Amino acid sequence: MKRPLFLKRVIQQRALVFMSIPFVLWAFLFKYVPLWGWSMAFQKYRPAKAFMDQEWIGMKNFKFLFEDDTFYRVLRNTLAMSCIKLVLGFFTAITLAILLNELKNIVFKRVVQTISYLPHFISWVVASSIVLMVLSPEGIINLILTKLHIIDQPILWMAKGSYFWGILGVSEVWKDVGWNTIIYLAAITTIDPSQYEAAEIDGASRFQRIRHITLPGLKPVIIILLIMNMGSILESGFEPQYLLGNGMNADYSENLEIFVLKYGMAMSNFSLGTAAGMFKTVVSFIFLFSANYIAKKMGESRLF
Repeated sequence: MKRPLFLKRVIQQRALVFMSIPFVLWAFLFKYVPLWGWSMAFQKYRPAKAFMDQEWIGMKNFKFLFEDDTFYRVLRNTLAMSCIKLVLGFFTAITLAILLNELKNIVFKRVVQTISYLPHFISWVVASSIVLMVLSPEGIINLILTKLHIIDQPILWMAKGSYFWGILGVSEVWKDVGWNTIIYLAAITTIDPSQYEAAEIDGASRFQRIRHITLPGLKPVIIILLIMNMGSILESGFEPQYLLGNGMNADYSENLEIFVLKYGMAMSNFSLGTAAGMFKTVVSFIFLFSANYIAKKMGESRLF
């Protein structure tokens, strides 16, 4: 009896199948089983009561969310911070990867890579302290601007909400740009060197080689990463917003994660916090599949 093609491949790759079992179990236990907790979004949940004794209230929590001005404010903040992080992250990482690839001095290239990687390994607790110190009234930013006579007196950067998104975007770039370049540098190494040699023989400048060889070679990787980032567009982060935020910039620093924490834990409204988290997950799921579908229709690289 002839075995089905799928079963044949599983047998041929049984070593990989066995190696993947622990990760599949981990994903099932810690990612899918907890989805049962979504039922709290449809209840007036009280921790002391058994599951069957909880009061079911239907869609009231979701109705409250969509009628709450605070929810729309944190949703605006989340989308704004995610888009800033996405655009700056892609642009700076791709630019740095291309510049590093063009460096001929190997020692200098490694020094630059090491310096750019280091902030990624600093916790946000330490990183936020550095940012606050640099932007303080006596910090180096105010000192430089004052010495150059650009400002007459120090600016309270963290006291004005309209500055927060820009500060967060620059902080994210400083912390993660070096780490984000790794995958682009790896992608560049897969480009056939003979293409650069042929272009150089034809008289192409360095900028032309980057434009017509390097960037097209990076295009599949860029699209895949863009699709994956679209799936986390409503996850703008928690630690930097929580650590850099304060009462004076709260209208711009609070995002969905902080909203869930505030309602779910601080106010003990677990049902509303669950509803907000469920909304975030469902919308992220839609964004991910929509981006993948658009890439498929355009004939570009995709996840599935």
